[in-house]
Amino acid sequence: MTAMLEVCGLTVNYGRIQAVRGIDFTLETGQISALVGANGAGKSTTLLALSGLLPKAGGQVRFEGEDITRLAPHQIVARGIVQVPEGRAILTTLTVLENLELGAYRHGLKAADDELDAVLHLFPPLKERLHGLAGNLSGGEQQMLAIGRALMAKPRLLLLDEPSMGLAPLVVQEIFRALRAINRGGLTLLLVEQNVCQALKLAQHGYVLENGLMALSGPGRELLGHPRMLEAYLGG
Repeated sequence: MTAMLEVCGLTVNYGRIQAVRGIDFTLETGQISALVGANGAGKSTTLLALSGLLPKAGGQVRFEGEDITRLAPHQIVARGIVQVPEGRAILTTLTVLENLELGAYRHGLKAADDELDAVLHLFPPLKERLHGLAGNLSGGEQQMLAIGRALMAKPRLLLLDEPSMGLAPLVVQEIFRALRAINRGGLTLLLVEQNVCQALKLAQHGYVLENGLMALSGPGRELLGHPRMLEAYLGG
């Protein structure tokens, strides 16, 4: 496999608090990787730093061989790294279509017809609500919209922050089914999740953060049976 993203010694601070402490990991092209851990472990902080939304106190990030450590968020998006944020961050007073169109702003709407068709095929409920206000969608539909908007930007690496948060189990299954389909289409994914079982079953490779440090890494399903995982995250 070819490394798409290489992270070496990533450190992120909140004032005097070191939230992420010199972690290393690699994302392979075409794979799903999962970053899991308890609340406050540094998962979301890591994603925000990768997207340029939080400053990096130390370390290096390389994307497809290019050093992107100090790039601004819009420059990182231009390289092909797009994040689906925790909490979805959809614009509730705009229509579903307008939210999707915002994802395509860099390429222009005429160049995004194929992406729009693909998103609506992946998430049929959005097609049915295309001209309605995004604020009237259910929580699951809003998560579909947030993922769809990111796909409209034609990413090469998709970062997803807690896509199952606050959703009913059946909806979570639908979201994870969609992520599998997206990956089968060739897109590389990095998934941050508190739902450890779902995430590691989905991912080819998993990383476990603990108090800002990288505690474990390995094939996703193998990590599910690791004694330390069973004790710390799955209740023994």
